[in-house]
Amino acid sequence: MSTFPTTGLNTVVEVARRTAPKAPRISIVVPAMNEALNLSVVLPQLPKVHEVILVDGGSVDGTVAAARRALPGIITVQQTRKGKGNALAAGFARVTGDIVVMFDADGSADPLEIERFVKALTDGADFAKGSRFVEGGGSADITPIRQLGNTFLNTLFNLGFKSRYSDLCYGYNAFWADMIPLLDLPDHTLGMPANGKMMWGDGFEIETVINCRFAAAGVTITEVPSVEKLRMFGESNLHAVSDGLRVLKTLITERRRAFAIRRMERKLRLDRVNGGVQRRSATSSSISEEVTPLVA
Repeated sequence: MSTFPTTGLNTVVEVARRTAPKAPRISIVVPAMNEALNLSVVLPQLPKVHEVILVDGGSVDGTVAAARRALPGIITVQQTRKGKGNALAAGFARVTGDIVVMFDADGSADPLEIERFVKALTDGADFAKGSRFVEGGGSADITPIRQLGNTFLNTLFNLGFKSRYSDLCYGYNAFWADMIPLLDLPDHTLGMPANGKMMWGDGFEIETVINCRFAAAGVTITEVPSVEKLRMFGESNLHAVSDGLRVLKTLITERRRAFAIRRMERKLRLDRVNGGVQRRSATSSSISEEVTPLVA
């Protein structure tokens, strides 16, 4: 595992230092749509944790019923809009544990690796980022085109956010639950826009949004080696070209957002400095008026 404190593009955000509990409560958030067969296999393999939250995206194959059979006691949430981003936001809002683990429902993520992510966090990281491209990681699923696109987008990300990620487009991650407000994700309770288009952050770009916002905030990130397995049943909802372009747009948008926040921070600092100077000047004038000069 490699740990790096990001320099951050924003300085106004300060992550409160937490006292890590000896036995943190783990919340696993699983977004799913039509994953009944996969969940029947995956859920029983999960370690015993504080809670497992399934967010259903309007499945028609009995996903929720299959999840409840495979893991009695699982918490189920119905997302309001469509897209993986909206599903994750809905799941994060339901979390009551100390640590959030993002876990795909298709069988590509190894449940045994959760322990690695938790250790990275309890060892001092704010964000444990899964990587298929560090020592100990790998993928049985990535195609040459997707790998080429990932390398290109990853390079742009590192240049734009002054970071050292090795795997931008991978969704197996974990972070402390007190970091959720820092992400500032779209309100998951709002309905679909009237034009029927996805809200920003509702799609597969959510993983890039999360990476960008944590990097911009300057949190401590540890990359955790992870092996991506093949999807067990069904077909992926990921589309390499269209989703790749959406990620590219995300990088551009999030960099602009980070710089807009930085400009606002500078203005706030200047306002505070100027306000302080004016107050000191006014105080000095008031004191001068109240002091009666001594006459010899």
